[in-house]
Amino acid sequence: MALLNWRSADHYDHSGDKPCVICTRPTPLRSDRGKPVHKVCAEQWLDTHASQEDDA
Repeated sequence: MALLNWRSADHYDHSGDKPCVICTRPTPLRSDRGKPVHKVCAEQWLDTHASQEDDA
């Protein structure tokens, strides 16, 4: 499983929770592109999609 390093404060949005783009539960976390997403959801998404690209 890919482990993302989200120690930077840039991954936390103090303005409030928004629905995660993957599981739709609220999260204050943001991806590198500013999308609301839980770190665990992003790691699982990367694992799923990286394996699909390897199969192609």
